Amino acid sequence: MATARFAWGIDIGNRALKAIKLVRTDTGLKIDDFEVIEHENVLSNAGDNKESLIQSALQSFVQRHPTKGGVAAISVSGVSSFARFIKLPPVEPKKIPEIVRFEAIQQIPFPLDDVEWSYQLFQSPDSPDVEVGIFAMRRELINQHIKYFTDLDFNVQVVQMNPLAVYNAMYHDSRLQGTTMIVDLGAENTDLIIADGETIWLRSIPIGGNNFTEVLVKSFKLPFAKAEDLKRNANTSKYARQIFQAMRPVFADLVAEIQRSIGFYSSVHRESRIKKILALGGTFRLAGLQKYLQQNLQLEVEKLDNLAAGAPADAKLAATFNQNLLSLVSAYGLAIQAMGDGKISSSLLPMHIRREKMWRDKTKWFGAAAAAFVLGSAIAVGGYYLRHIQFAASTVDASKNDGILSQAQGLDGQWKSKVESAGADDRLKISNIRAMLDGRGLWPNLLDVVFGALPPLPDAYSSGNVKAIVATPRAERPIVLIDKIGSFYVADLNSALIKGWNGAQVTLPATPAAATDPTTPPAGSRGFVLDMMITTPHAVGWKYVLETFVANLGKYDRNAMDQYNSQNPKNPRNFYIAKVYSPSEPQMIKDDSARIADLRASLSAANMLMGQPNSGAQPTPPPQMAPAMPNMPTGVPTGVPGGRPPGYGGYGAPGGPPPGYGGPTGYAAAAAPIVNGDPALLDRLTNEDMQYDWDMKVRAIVVIDPAPKAPTTP
Repeated sequence: MATARFAWGIDIGNRALKAIKLVRTDTGLKIDDFEVIEHENVLSNAGDNKESLIQSALQSFVQRHPTKGGVAAISVSGVSSFARFIKLPPVEPKKIPEIVRFEAIQQIPFPLDDVEWSYQLFQSPDSPDVEVGIFAMRRELINQHIKYFTDLDFNVQVVQMNPLAVYNAMYHDSRLQGTTMIVDLGAENTDLIIADGETIWLRSIPIGGNNFTEVLVKSFKLPFAKAEDLKRNANTSKYARQIFQAMRPVFADLVAEIQRSIGFYSSVHRESRIKKILALGGTFRLAGLQKYLQQNLQLEVEKLDNLAAGAPADAKLAATFNQNLLSLVSAYGLAIQAMGDGKISSSLLPMHIRREKMWRDKTKWFGAAAAAFVLGSAIAVGGYYLRHIQFAASTVDASKNDGILSQAQGLDGQWKSKVESAGADDRLKISNIRAMLDGRGLWPNLLDVVFGALPPLPDAYSSGNVKAIVATPRAERPIVLIDKIGSFYVADLNSALIKGWNGAQVTLPATPAAATDPTTPPAGSRGFVLDMMITTPHAVGWKYVLETFVANLGKYDRNAMDQYNSQNPKNPRNFYIAKVYSPSEPQMIKDDSARIADLRASLSAANMLMGQPNSGAQPTPPPQMAPAMPNMPTGVPTGVPGGRPPGYGGYGAPGGPPPGYGGPTGYAAAAAPIVNGDPALLDRLTNEDMQYDWDMKVRAIVVIDPAPKAPTTP
């Protein structure tokens, strides 16, 4: 690649095709030409028209710029590709490829036969530590992307991830002094690259220039194209204040994601401190964005204003080039690698294309080699017969040579059996030991999600202040408790959706609790069915549980898992909640004979542990609290047999809230009456009657080890 006459770096982004042409001069690489071709529509919104938009942009490019005689380097999105950085143990250099391949098998979430992958070693001259970056992308996506170029006779010799191309550009221009973060704000995503000496760290976040445009679409009721023009001209618009006010939430989200990434990087690399941020991407032309980041991140934010390879010699081209400079850095880095000057030389170029190139490079030598062969053959034949005569005259030497050959063959066999295969058992043991750690964090993380979905307990409960607790009428307390949790493994989770509590067949009730989340796991998903007994004293128990615990737990879906893993790449989670529902009707404790039996058994066990008899006088209850019924809806009956008694508050209708319940403003409550019966129905903390509390069963369908999402086409 270093011998190419020139090289084009071509970056097909969501909004435009960007390209830079580099040539080599006596003083180094120089930018000879460039191009920016905007798509008629944003690719992410183009649907089935996306392919034709890319082809149209490339055809326009080929018509304007000759490519014959040069090579091309093209980029793929960091979001649709895969990157992992791993520190290697001290090993001999010749063993590194074997170890890297082993790590690639472990790290890449697809079979190696289904991906194009490569790796890059990072090592400081004064350090024995070796870090390897493993990069991969699904083979069908790579081939589809390259086909756009090969159909137009581009000589593609490099396929590189966008963030690595940006790194090559900034490294070549000596912009990475100390620990530096590069923020490349694209149309759909923002690539974060942290460079520290000879090592790098990558992350892509789903915030880009289109997010700014979309808030203007919503705020000003504009089509996307007009909102984009409004954003680009915001600096000079008379409505600049309103425009920037509308975009402020996106500014805040961007800062929050960058802060989260800096925090994670600092926690892993405690010896590193980021000194500055390099701002790239056309969105940084927004006035105030650079200053906003600098103020909120408390770091120097430097906006790129030139490239070391200069600008095109043509004055008109140079002016347009400088206007688009922030968007051209990836194309610049691609061209640098295509010319053989990239710090990172790895490439996702498919192997069959590499072999074709090697064959073409060698073809020009075949003619000369053939002529030399004909001449050499005549000389060799004569020499062969002469040496054969001499050799035949010495049978002793021939026998000795046969012995040496036999010994060599034996040693070669020993090398293969004893040396090359050495350590195979140890490698297998290491692999098996590492496999024992798989899934060790599943249940702690799952329980963290479950308990995190509960509404927070009031401070009085946390401190155990009974007086403060009972000051709030029992039926008004925002409390949801998990009484017990059970689980069972299911190989096909879709079959679990027709089963009830603990696997028993039931008919799902036609209540809101039975269909809080209509989603179902993908076909063939495996995982756990989590069954929980939920209790609440709230006046509208089952409705309150749905609005809090069930709603919160249902939010941890596949997207939430992916977002968590993108923010915590070192400790990813391998599960998500596919569905949350109630497999049976909720009811008051007084109507649940099984629950009352559990409470009695629990009290009996507690008394035995404490050396007390199983029965006896009922504990003395606290003084009766005066009834209070705020927000009681008109027309709601109280005192109906089977429901709550008069003065308890809430709804007296049998079985729960009456039809037409309208949400939180309809909650009504009062002090709980004192039970004069079963001591098992007393709240252990407050000594209050629990028989009018609600209990309900909640089931969560937990998908484990979900199949990886297919990356989006770049």
